Amino acid sequence: MTVSVSVLGALAALVVAIVLILRKVPPAYGMMIGALVGGVVGGVSLVDTVTLMMDGSKTMMPAVLRILAAGILAGVLIESGAAKTIAETLVKKVGETRALFALAFATMILTAVGVFIDVAVITVAPIALAIAQRANLSKLAILLAMIGGGKAGNIMSPNPNAIAAADAFNVPLTSVMAAGIIPAIFGLAITYLLAKRLTNKGSMVALSEVADKTDSKLPSFAASIVAPAVAIVLLALRPIAGIVIDPMIALPLGGLVGAIVMGKGKQINNYAIAGLNKMTGVAVMLIGTGTLAGIISNSQLKDVITNGLAASGLPAYLMAPISGAFMSLATASTTAGTAVASSVFGSTIMELGIASLGAAAMIHAGATVFDHMPHGSFFHATGGSVNMQMKERLRLIPYETAIGLVLALVSTLIYGVFGWFL
Repeated sequence: MTVSVSVLGALAALVVAIVLILRKVPPAYGMMIGALVGGVVGGVSLVDTVTLMMDGSKTMMPAVLRILAAGILAGVLIESGAAKTIAETLVKKVGETRALFALAFATMILTAVGVFIDVAVITVAPIALAIAQRANLSKLAILLAMIGGGKAGNIMSPNPNAIAAADAFNVPLTSVMAAGIIPAIFGLAITYLLAKRLTNKGSMVALSEVADKTDSKLPSFAASIVAPAVAIVLLALRPIAGIVIDPMIALPLGGLVGAIVMGKGKQINNYAIAGLNKMTGVAVMLIGTGTLAGIISNSQLKDVITNGLAASGLPAYLMAPISGAFMSLATASTTAGTAVASSVFGSTIMELGIASLGAAAMIHAGATVFDHMPHGSFFHATGGSVNMQMKERLRLIPYETAIGLVLALVSTLIYGVFGWFL
């Protein structure tokens, strides 16, 4: 389709979407309305605007199907108690003397094996509150440790954001996951250093906020780790042995095997239902994201940005992390930010000579820079996990942004400046 939306239309689409999301309109609807307004303002007929929106959503369908399938793995990990077992075991192994590092590391691993970052934080939060109360650590410190660890784990996970990046650039999911490992190590380090600075700042944890109940029915660590291990091994067969097993098969199969090993095979349907419920919101959001991407990708905005970057003398590869960061700011979501940036700027970035894997990695890391903004659900879910007031939760934004910037910077150095590829 040769219809072109003006720059004003593309900007209008973004602004309307942001304003509506800030006003608590569901993100999918906010982006759909923004796309509709942007197309009309951008000089396109209503019929052609709808066509652009639908075409944009079609590009998201492979990612949507894989994300829905991944719900089985997520459901098994969360509902069976496996995620809690993994978190508790890792914290105990690292030790409470290094409490902040232990919390960051546990959340990183939990997110890396396929648990949503907000769910990972909520899962680790009761452990964090108990440790913080005993060690006299502030809520700001423990929450930043968990969020930073989650961000680090998120860029090397089989989560929806990585799936969206892999699908957009047609690269193996395991390659996108592996590309995030080195940036994640640096992200974990900066998280620990920043969290230590907040140890005595802000409100402290009261004894009444600590849960004293224990669950003796949790699965063992060895059984709990089977589900993500099987999924990752199946995905790794493509780069190792040339055997292609799509994430739509590998992720749910890992969950199924994990449930059987934990002796909970009969519960698999319940786990699948729970996982589907968690993934439905993300899938619907991605469909709305596609409508917005359809308008922006057919606009003159990317040409203006490309020309501006060329005129500034800055290297072309910077478009990848910058677009990821900008779109995560607009959507307050790693997944939506990655999906929109990949769909809109992906082809342009590769035309500028950037390899597909490098572009995917840099956009993915860039999308962690502003994914915690207040108009997104992550901001509120994480604050609520440690009973933090809104005013205090806002104080963490600069620290979270700093962690995201480190992830994006290291990724850009590796895949942009030095051009290293897996």
